[in-house]
Parts: sequence; structure tokens; C-alpha cells
Amino acid sequence: MLRPPLLLLLFLSLAAKAQQPLTLWYTNPAEKWTDALPLGNGRLGAMVFGGVGQERLQFNETTLWTGRPRPYARPGAAQQLPQLRQLLAQGKQAEAEALAAAHFMGLKDHEEGYEPLKAAWLQKVKAVGAPQALAATGWQLISIPTPNGWEAAGLDGLDGAVWFRTSFELPAAWAGKDLTLSLGRIRDQDLTYVNGQLIGSDEGISKKRRYRVPTAALKAGRNEVLIQVINYYDKGGLIGVKEQQPVFVAYPEGADPATGVALSPAWQYWVQDREPPLTPTFQASYQPFGDVLLDFAPANTPFSTRHYERRLDLQQAKVLTVYNLAGTAFTREFFASYPRNAIVGRLLANGKGLITFKARFGSPHQSRKTYRVDDHTLALAVQVRDGVLRGVSYLRVAARNGKVTVTDQQLQVEGADEVTLYLTAATNYESYQKTDADPEKRAAETMRGVSGQRFDKLLQEHLRDYQPQFNAYSLDLGHTPNEQLPTDERILKFSPTTDPALLALYQQYGRYLLIASSRPGGQPANLQGLWNESLTPSWGSKYTTNINLQMNYWPAEMLGLSACTAPLFGLIGEAAEAGKVTAKEHYNAGGWMLHHNTDLWRGTAPINASNHGIWVTGAAWLTQPVWEHYQFTQDKEFLRQHYPVMKQASQFFLDFLVRDARTGWLISTPSNSPEHGGLVAGPTMDHQIIRDLFKTTSAAAEVLGVDAELRQQLQEKARQLAPNQIGKHGQLQEWLEDKDDPQDTHRHVSHLWGVFPGTDIPWADQKTTQAARTSLTQRGDEGTGWSLAWKVNLWARLRDGNHALHILENLLSPAETGSGSERGGVYRNLFDAHPPFQIDGNFGGAAGMAEMLLQSHAGYLDVLPALPAAWPAGEVRGLRARGGFVVSLRWQAGKLTGLEIKSESGQPCEVRYGDKKLTLNTKAGKTYKLNGELQPL
Repeated sequence: MLRPPLLLLLFLSLAAKAQQPLTLWYTNPAEKWTDALPLGNGRLGAMVFGGVGQERLQFNETTLWTGRPRPYARPGAAQQLPQLRQLLAQGKQAEAEALAAAHFMGLKDHEEGYEPLKAAWLQKVKAVGAPQALAATGWQLISIPTPNGWEAAGLDGLDGAVWFRTSFELPAAWAGKDLTLSLGRIRDQDLTYVNGQLIGSDEGISKKRRYRVPTAALKAGRNEVLIQVINYYDKGGLIGVKEQQPVFVAYPEGADPATGVALSPAWQYWVQDREPPLTPTFQASYQPFGDVLLDFAPANTPFSTRHYERRLDLQQAKVLTVYNLAGTAFTREFFASYPRNAIVGRLLANGKGLITFKARFGSPHQSRKTYRVDDHTLALAVQVRDGVLRGVSYLRVAARNGKVTVTDQQLQVEGADEVTLYLTAATNYESYQKTDADPEKRAAETMRGVSGQRFDKLLQEHLRDYQPQFNAYSLDLGHTPNEQLPTDERILKFSPTTDPALLALYQQYGRYLLIASSRPGGQPANLQGLWNESLTPSWGSKYTTNINLQMNYWPAEMLGLSACTAPLFGLIGEAAEAGKVTAKEHYNAGGWMLHHNTDLWRGTAPINASNHGIWVTGAAWLTQPVWEHYQFTQDKEFLRQHYPVMKQASQFFLDFLVRDARTGWLISTPSNSPEHGGLVAGPTMDHQIIRDLFKTTSAAAEVLGVDAELRQQLQEKARQLAPNQIGKHGQLQEWLEDKDDPQDTHRHVSHLWGVFPGTDIPWADQKTTQAARTSLTQRGDEGTGWSLAWKVNLWARLRDGNHALHILENLLSPAETGSGSERGGVYRNLFDAHPPFQIDGNFGGAAGMAEMLLQSHAGYLDVLPALPAAWPAGEVRGLRARGGFVVSLRWQAGKLTGLEIKSESGQPCEVRYGDKKLTLNTKAGKTYKLNGELQPL
């Protein structure tokens, strides 16, 4: 079959882009990871950079983590429970936190025997002083500060002892004066020298290093600063400080730091020792796998290209890069195939024999090797430093004409007409309890299933799998000229009125990301979905269960992606097994429970610190998606299968709750209002979640016709739980005590869980609803990305569409400011910024937009409950509602004009729009059409 000339393909693709709103596109290659475009099939993820001289695909496999199967719960921790409760009842929070820190937190990996190893290692590295460091060879340049750790400056995965050196010029007028050397914050420990004299040492990321430099240590002219930085785990380096006062300056003691002299920006570093003993860690971290690097010859710069464009087509889940170089038009296409568990690419040029490049693997793992598999395949093998998991990736090339050669280091293609690339990867992970799989065999088997297949055939197979899910939903909020701008320019110029289509694109991008990062057979979407480039990702890129994991799945049911929840339910089932041990060892309770984080190995014990790690309602919250899935699908067999996790979560609280001596209410203690206010007795959020858990477990039991006695017990206990309370500022109290600060703008709004995503504060309870509104107003309209997303949903549930849209506008603000700092918003590739990148804001924002258009949590379809004035006209098709309904609707001039409701399970359906109501006795499979007055058509 003859192919159309590539220039014609390029023209057609550019024309299609102008007509296709569901596209992210750019006129320059990605400069950094948050510019690159994501692909994923639920198991493999890749970030495509679109470079001209070099293409980079940074890729992940969803089961490559640190850690290993091991015990997480601390045996006998429950012995401390009575004393912890007593201390909290007596108002002795600090004492309770100290006791919990010492005897109640979960077990760390490598905890036993660590301190002697650490002491010996420290003695060894500190034996090297300034003279020996200065005499060392191999000093290299580095850019300082490194706000996100020295990993961001090319030292990814480095733990150990590293020396840094720079200098400053001493003004003659300062002769005889003592100075202050300001270095900001350092990870973790430093020994700082000036002209070879130790002038200060400290440890801890929160401590700002300002050291006195005695005049005796100074000399006229140039003064050398030498810093030994010792880092044990996670990120390291000189990270600066977030404050107005200058850092990396020297100034006379007592003087204004702004009058100081800056340290030379020509910093150098020397790695002294990169093998500290493995630091004890509570939980594991998600890891990158590697990079596929395509080096093109000659390696021209982007400035020599014409008509450059890269884009992500959401409807095809495909990344395309096109450009003209020296008169030749080049095209690259990549997609992630779920049916074949592979990433597939194609390289084209508009002439014969014009494709020449070298392909190689890179990886940040210290333990890695590449090797030739056969005359078309190169392999990468990696082993995580801290853990039992290893992985193998295969890269295979099929070239039409031309020459292919493979060595142990690279794969070379010369003079080909067309090239197809196939990438597979696998690990030895079997389950959270087993790691005895053969990654080489897995990668090879997967490659055999995809290699040799034509690109077009694989693409069509991919589209048949992907498009039925993605195309089940559509949203049109209107169109403006800004829609034709590149995506990064649209973000900079965004407002809801100038570019409403960017919001529609953002919601659809959230749906795309969920399909890409959560498919049956894979792991659930973690804090970064399944994309991660760092060995030390923020918060381990784990599953944070005090909101973030749950938020990842908020849009699934409403936006037609119910199938994407399968990995979540897999995690819940496994965590329920692991959580039984934690319930017993830490609380002497039955059932199962989970604290505020879990990982690949399903750790459920408290982690990090006692002031926020002891939070007991993670399992209870994770039963909500189970009940939601049943409500949306009416799948009784699914409910029957997963009812035990609801029942056992309820059983834990039947055993755990205690009666408060002061009020007589049942309360949750010890616990925490997530990451706010320390260890307490009776946080409001706990009681809201537990009430909902008891209600939904009772309802599920009734649906299934089981456990009548348990239902009665749960209903009785729910009535005895501490109720929502309104405080002295008119706010909904976050704690049992009335101690909220109306000036507090903390990112968590945990006590509003009963508004969203819970149902503990119904709209009909206007008094409590108003108190929740007051609390939300007091917390403000700013925040990290996921916090903004939660506020969108809350304002939607409070039926204030204009306020919800205002928060959405903040959520879509540029994350990267001109000063180089970051804030909550979006990066150039529309990834959510915590900052740094966290995917939950993308998912939460997508869900919030759906809540503005339709709500069904109260037992009826509430149509356009929070429509903002800036969306005067629009159409949405394929919204899902509880009861098994698929809803499409249209509006003009801010008023509903048409409504279609398809009943998938034949349930009764009450519809409300404003003050209008209609009840339909539906039949399964039938669609009901109504006008704007809710009159049948």
C-alpha cells in the first residue's frame, strides 16, 4: 500500500489539530519533565519529550518500588493505648505524642542494628577534613541552590557525603569584623568551613544555617567556603530557604543581610562517599525504571527546525512530534498499548533512507546494565538499591530498509525509510507477599506478543480498546479564539470567560490520565499516577489515604470510567488483609484498619510522626468507593464480593470507639485531623467518616439481606457518635473543643468531609451547612493543587458555582512563576502542582466540574446545581448518576433546555431542577427525554 507523502500527512495533521479541541500541543520540545507529555496503559508509563537532536522517553513500570514484603505493625503497641487515651483526655498532648513516637509507630525497614552502622559510617566520612577534600580530584560544577534536592541537579539517587565549595570577596571596609554566613536550609547535616576553619555544623532540614565567622578565620580578598553535606536518605543538598532574607551571602554580624556580599555562583562539588547504611524507612517509594534515548545525527538544535509541533491527542491517546529539518519533514508517533502491555513508536520521514539514529537506555539506578538480546533488541536490567525488586526492559526496532546493528550499549539504525519501536518492561513482583517472578522471561514474552506487528495494526487495536472508554463522555462549554493557541500559552492567558474550552480540555485530560494510570491488572494510580522520574519522589509517590488516593478516583464513576477502579479495589482487598494485623497489634481490635499511607507492600501501620501519622479512618474512607461503585452500577454481585471489607472496617470501630467522660458521646481516640493540630481525641472528620461507614455498611447489608443484628448495632452506635458542632465563630468545629482559628488557612479542610465527599451534612441541614460554608470561607481560596481541587467540589456541593469556578481558575493558574518558584496550579503539560507534581489535583478538578453539572448523592438527580454565570451555554453527554443512570443535558442562557436519562438498571428516578421535580418509574435500557421544564418529550 502506498503511503501519502509525509508533507501531506503533516498538513492534514495540522488541519486536524485546528478542528480538534481535545489536544495538548506545543511549538517547542520539552525542556523539563513537567513539560513532557504522558502516555500510559495502567502498567507502563512514559513521558515523551519531543526533542529534535535527542528524543527522550522516561518510563516507569508500576510495580518497581523500593522495599520488600515484611511486618509493618509493631507487636504489642496496643499496650500503650490506655495511657495514650488518658493523656489526651487530660489535655497532655505533648506527652501523648512523645509516648506514641517511642512505642506506638509502625516498624521501620532496616531498623534493627542501624545506629551502630550509622555511627561507624559517620566516623569514617568525618575523618576526611577540609585539606583532604580540597586535595581531591574530580570536582565538578553544580548550580546552587537545589530547592528540590541535589537530585534535580543531576545527582539522582545519591545518598552519602558530598563536599561543596565556593568563595566570596571580603570588602576592605569589613576588616576586623566578625561575619555571618547565611546558607539557608540544608539536607540533612553539614560541617561548614571558611578558609579551612570549621565555623559551624547543624542537622535537620528545618534549620536555617547562619554561622558566625570570626575575624581570625577571614583574610583579605578571596575567602574559600567549603561545606561537607551528609545525607542519609531521600533528597540532599543546599536547598536555600523560603523567606525574604537573602541566603548564600556573607555580612557583618548584626548588619542587614541585604547589604552582604553574595557567594560566588560558581559552586563545585565532590562526591566523597555514596554508600551510607540503608536508612530505616516506614514505607517504600515508587521508582523510575529508565529512559529510552534516541540520538539523531547530526544532533541539530531546535533553532534549525521549522514547523515544529508536539502534541498529545486525547482521543487517540497518542503523542505526535512533527518538524522540518533542512528540508526534510520528520514525524514521530508513540502510544501505550493496553492489549499488548507495550509502548509502541514509529519514526517517519518524507524520503527514502533518511532515518538514522542511535538508541540507548539510561537509568538512574546505580545497579544497572544494558546488553544485546538479538540483532534487533537491546535490554536494560535494574535493581533497586533499597529492596528486593529488579526489572528488565526490552527495546526492539523494526526498520524498513536501512541497516540495524546492536551492541551491549546501543542499538543503531542507519538509512531507514521507516522505523517501528517496541518497548516492554517487567519486574519480579508477584504480589505484596511474593517477589519470585522472572522479569526477563516476562519482558521477553511480552515482546514476542508485540514485535513484528505493524504499527498501524497495533494502533487500531489500541484505539478499539481505548476509545469506547474515552468517547463515552463529552463536554462543550463554548469556544473562543484562545482555543487555537498552544497549550502553554493558553495556561498563561487563561480565564473562564476567555477560554472556557480549556476547562473542558482539563476535565477530559483528567479522564485520560485515569485511563492511562489505572487499568485492570495493574496497580492503582499513586500520588503521581504511574509517572515518576526520581529515585526520591516527594512523599515516596505512595498511596496517601487521608485524601489523595481517594481523590484519584473521585471522577471514575461520574465520568464513565468505572472500569478504572478495579486496581483500587484490588489494593483495598489486600490492605484489608494486612490491616487486620495492625488492628490487632496497635488497637487490640477486630476487623481491619489503615492509617494515612500505604505502599506496594500494603503497609497499614502508623508512619512518619506521631503528631500526624496516627490517623485511624483510612480503611473506613476506602470503603466509600466500594459503596459508590455499587450505587452507580447497581452491581449486586460486586457488592456481595466486597461487602466483607465494609463489614470488617465497621467491626474495627465497634471495638475501637470509646465513650468520652465529659460529653458521653462515642469518640475516636487517639487520632488526628489530617496533618493539622497534632494527636487528639475526637476529630470531627473521624466521626463523619465513621457515621457514613456505619450507614453504608448497614445499607449494603440490607441490599444483600444479611447481618440484620449487625445493622441494628451499627445504626445504634452511629446515633451515639459525637455530632457535628458549631463553634463560636459560626464555624463547623474541626475538633471536639471549640478552638478553630478563623485566620487559619491550612491546606486540609478535613472537617468538611461530611459535605464532600461524604454525605454526613445533608443540604437540608441548613444550619450545619452554613457552618461548613463559614469554615470553608475562612480557609481561603488559595492552596496546594489537590487542596484547590477539594474546594472546587465543596463549593459545588454548597451550590455556589461562581465560587467553584473561581477556585478552578486558581487550579489552572501557572505553577511556575517568573522567579523560578512554584505554587499550586498546573505545569505546562497540565499536570497538577502540589507543588511539586501530584496527580490528585487533576482528578479532583475533573470531579469538581462534574459536581457542578449534576449531583446524585442525596437520592435524586440534581441537575445544574452549581452552574456558574461564566458558563451560559453548554452541553454534556455521558454523565453517570447513582441508581444506574446515564445523563446528558443542554443549557442556554444559564437555563436547562434539554435532558436525557438512560436507565441501565430500571430503578425509580427522581429528577430536580431548581424548584421543579419529576419522578420516573424507569425500565432498564430505556432513555427518557425531558425539556427544560422537566416535561417528557
